[in-house]
Amino acid sequence: MKNYTFAKKIMFPRLKSRINIILSNTEKSTTDRMQAICDLLRDNVPYYDWVGFYFKNGDREELKLGPYSGEATDHTIIPFGKGICGQVAVSNENFVVPDVAAQDNYIACSITVKSEIVVPLFVNGQNIGQIDIDSNTADPFSEEDERFLEYVNAEVAKIL
Repeated sequence: MKNYTFAKKIMFPRLKSRINIILSNTEKSTTDRMQAICDLLRDNVPYYDWVGFYFKNGDREELKLGPYSGEATDHTIIPFGKGICGQVAVSNENFVVPDVAAQDNYIACSITVKSEIVVPLFVNGQNIGQIDIDSNTADPFSEEDERFLEYVNAEVAKIL
């Protein structure tokens, strides 16, 4: 595992300011701004290999894929409780998976994925979705990633 601690201290503050610029551009649609966030994170965080948002699908007990950056996935609908994303939809808590192979309730999107982090997105105190990051690097996520992604979601929630 590479040590990204120093890089995170420089990278995340810079990305926060770029995220604020993207989200403040009201000439673009909400979807386009969220897509730009996915692209920004995937292009600038070396171990973020797939970045996407999932949202509660109406009144159904399932998540529906929203904007994402990375390889196409067959997992456009995920039932609550299934996989890491589905578990976060139920628990309302961050879920960091250092080794996806060690998870019984993991839905494989790609054989190259080694780890995953999912952080719920709240609007008015209600979990309406989440940001999901897959990494082809084993165990790269830290508390800094959690705080950073919580920030991303809090900012995105302002435009939803």
